Order: sequence, then structure tokens, then C-alpha cells
Amino acid sequence: MTRTISVIVVDDSAFMRKSLSMLLESDPGIKVVATARDGKEGIDKIREFKPDLVTMDIEMPGMDGLTALGIIMKEMPLPVLMVSSLTTDGAKSTLDALNLGAVDFIPKELSFVSLDIVKIKEELVTKVRQIVQSRSLQFRLQRIRSASQGVKQNALGARSPSPAATSMRSSWPVRKDLRAVVLGISTGGPFALLQTLPKLPKDFPVGIAVVQHMPPRFTKSMAERLDGLSQVHVKEAEDGDVLAPGVVLIAPGGEHMTFRSNSGNLVAKISAEPSTTLYRPCADVMMQSAVQASRGPLLGVIMTGMGKDGLEGLKQLKQKGGVVIAQNEESCVVYGMPRAAVEEGLADLVLSLDDIPQALAHIVKGSVA
Repeated sequence: MTRTISVIVVDDSAFMRKSLSMLLESDPGIKVVATARDGKEGIDKIREFKPDLVTMDIEMPGMDGLTALGIIMKEMPLPVLMVSSLTTDGAKSTLDALNLGAVDFIPKELSFVSLDIVKIKEELVTKVRQIVQSRSLQFRLQRIRSASQGVKQNALGARSPSPAATSMRSSWPVRKDLRAVVLGISTGGPFALLQTLPKLPKDFPVGIAVVQHMPPRFTKSMAERLDGLSQVHVKEAEDGDVLAPGVVLIAPGGEHMTFRSNSGNLVAKISAEPSTTLYRPCADVMMQSAVQASRGPLLGVIMTGMGKDGLEGLKQLKQKGGVVIAQNEESCVVYGMPRAAVEEGLADLVLSLDDIPQALAHIVKGSVA
């Protein structure tokens, strides 16, 4: 993309408006075209400037961020990054925002007060660039616009499996020797997990370990919400949890989840170590430990997200006879983590978000979810 990306920053704090603007405009290809002090002013500025992306604070006097987001997604859908407080209430509100259509979030406490400001700046700029360029996200927003204008869903096409994906179903393997599923996911992950885990059957025969890049408190709220929507049991992992059939363990934000073997079972260990990884929790750390602890091969799944986390873990998983599913570019918000696995030649299947839950059920139990 060569054109300048236009952004509007909505926040009641003048300091936050200035800080986010400075971080974003550190990239010459990003321009903050306007700022606003609350949701109502933000909506007015969006109508005036028609930006490519908006950052939206959640808690603001007057019209709050969730109310504004609802209006934006109904009347003028575009990518929205929420600015979230790192509290339990902030986590719940952020998940509400993601359900309403926000594409991702920025932890407020990490957006400017940090000794590692260069890393935060780079991550924010990369996230904005990749979100604006996301084909899948633009497709979703176009569907929302069309629905709001009274156009039938099939006019643009409710997303259906591609011919290639459909033809591949007959060749999906059945591997009842697989001992567990290990899944890595990041940007766009909460939406993708909501489209995946609730579609799995109650009798899913192996456990599922998930690393979703999120801060502390956020993963617990997300696990509780997913548990209420799913037939499988979803929980934030704790020390000593067994990765049992029909159980999904989500690594707690800010800590690593690793596994040890106990009488053939994979048992979770939660720790801040290693402290040198780019992400915590880290998909590579989780996957590598599961591969080493497991008595048999594993099913690896790599989904939407920036960077290459999970790549090294999937290499080891393949070396021990495992199977790898990568989410396809068309359904990813950010095609970074899956791209790395595909380009390395690790992916046995490259599937849409719609197909992944069916493939999981087919592979591990020989039936479709």
C-alpha cells in the first residue's frame, strides 16, 4: 500500500490523544487526520473525514466507546481498534467491543507508559497497516454495509467454502493417533475463536491447548465467555490442569503455558519463564513443550496473527509425525503467523475459518462437527 493511511483517535484524555497520534505518525505512511474527546464527536469526525481506521477509548464521559462502536458498525462500518484498560471490567468491555465488530484492541497502559516504547510503537504501526490491508476484514465490513442497506446476504455472497477447500474435504486425513490439539493465534483471534470452539462437538476426543496473545485478565474473561457458548469446556489454564478430552485450556495472559507428562497425560505448568520471549504467552513455548511431553503426535493449528510465533513449535510437531492446519489468507484478519507456516511448507491443510472446526472434528474422530 503506497497511499497514506488515515486514522482518527477518539479518547477523552488529551494526553492519550497526543501520545497515540505521535506513535502512529512516527510512520510516514500514517496520518492522524482528526482527534475527538468522546464518542459523539468521534462519530461526527468519522462522517467528515471518512478515515481508514479509528482508535476508540471505551470509557468516556458523554457517549462511551461501546455506544459509539455500535453506531459506527451500523451506519459507517470501518476498522476500529479499542483502547482498553487492563482491568477485569476493561477486559469484559473489550470482549463486548470485539463482539460488536471491533477488530482488535490496544492496552491503554501499554500504549505510551513503557520503557520499551520502540517495540510498542512498531507493534501498533504494524497492526494498523496490516488491519487496513486485510482482505478478509474488508469483506466482512462490506457485508455489514450491504446488510445495513437492505441488500440480501447472498448478493455479495455469504462466505462459502472455495472450490479448492470443498474439493479438499474428501482428502482430509483421519488420525485417531493424535493426542491433543495445540493452537496459536493472535490479532483477530477472539473473533476467530468464537467461530471455532463453539462449533466443536461435546465428545471431542482430545484436549485443546490455546495460546492467544492477550494481556492478563483478558484471557480469563474470554475463556468464561467461550465456555458459556461451547459444548466443550473452556477455561483459563491453571497449574496442574490436565489436557483432557473435551477440555480447552487457554494460556493466561502474561504467562507461559507449558506441559509435562504424568502417566501419559499432558499436565499444564504456568510460569513467567522464559522471560526473554517476544510474546508471553508464546505459542512456540507451548507447542514445543507439548511435543516433547506427548507420547504421540499432535495436531497443530495456526491462525490469524502478526509475526511468526508458532513456527518453531510446528516444525518440531511435524518432525514427530503431527498434522498442521493453517488458516487461509482470505479469512485471516492478519495473515502473518499462518503465512510463515505455509511458506515453510509445514501446512498439511490450508483452510478457511468456516472449515477449521469441521476439519478438526473430522481429523481426530472421523466425523464432521
